[in-house]
Amino acid sequence: MLTYPNAKINLGLNVVEKRPDGYHNIETIFYPIGLSDVLQVEVSETCTDYSFSSSGIQIDGDPEDNLIVKAYHLLRSGYQFPPIDISLIKQIPFGAGLGGGSSDAAFMLETLNEMFQLKITPGRLEKIAAKLGADCPVFIKNKPVFATGIGNVFTPIKLSLKGYFLLLVKPDIHVSTPVAYSMIDPQKPEVSLSELILKPISEWKNVVKNDFEKSVFAKYPEIENIKNTLYNMGAIYASMSGSGSSVYGIFESAPPKTEVFQDYFVTGGELD
Repeated sequence: MLTYPNAKINLGLNVVEKRPDGYHNIETIFYPIGLSDVLQVEVSETCTDYSFSSSGIQIDGDPEDNLIVKAYHLLRSGYQFPPIDISLIKQIPFGAGLGGGSSDAAFMLETLNEMFQLKITPGRLEKIAAKLGADCPVFIKNKPVFATGIGNVFTPIKLSLKGYFLLLVKPDIHVSTPVAYSMIDPQKPEVSLSELILKPISEWKNVVKNDFEKSVFAKYPEIENIKNTLYNMGAIYASMSGSGSSVYGIFESAPPKTEVFQDYFVTGGELD
């Protein structure tokens, strides 16, 4: 079975408060985009458990640490199905604030559920996905949501960017999420992001903010330069996604071709 685990972007991100458990409560909007990995799962004729192979962007480390394999083990612990061969073409960059690993894990759960007719409801799948990571469950229903808590409490929103164009740029910079959080002074916004996002996109520039940008831009001016360049190219809204390092611009029409980002990972296209 072949699936295409897609990335997401954050439309705004407010770090609201630090919790007693050391995590942070946030509010953000997760919006699915077309950039995707390619995940194939087949019943194995050779192994007794699972096999895992990958191509595309190099994945370092033990396969047992990969969220796809963790998703497999998590489901296998409660359900019976035959050994499988897993192959992944990795196209979503790591450390980009795009949720690639979380999406891979969620799609793995959905694939196994469908392949072997496990009859797990979407609600139950979301609860299982939450054990793998805070933003994994968002990829089960894979629709725009307003997220609160540690990014794991979802409220559906009526938001469509269909017809707009996305240009996403990822420099060769890794931003540590724990370090990014450590540089932020949490505060509750005067107006919730769930209200601000209802304004026309042309007004987002001045009101829909990502709290990570101030500290990340100070440490990595190159990322801020990308955002400024996107605005200079005509974007009606531009922002860093998550804690970075990717930055995206939203355009009313296809953005002009440019070589200014030729040293970076670049993708884009019309939004759904």
